Amino acid sequence: MKITCPHCGKSVVVNGIGRPLLNLDGNKVLATLRANGSVTLTAKEYGVSRGSIRNILKDIGLKTKDIIKK
Repeated sequence: MKITCPHCGKSVVVNGIGRPLLNLDGNKVLATLRANGSVTLTAKEYGVSRGSIRNILKDIGLKTKDIIKK
């Protein structure tokens, strides 16, 4: 993909824009979250951010408060 610099007008070839997609199984993340009882620990185990864990749960229609009972 070619992108033009807005400052100098020079064209630059870019291979892939943004972060790679996460291919984590929602059911595995859910099981790990239930075992750990913490979004932070689950995120560290998978090497992703806490927001990524929440987004994975959102994709399967759940919220962390539904899973972790205090």
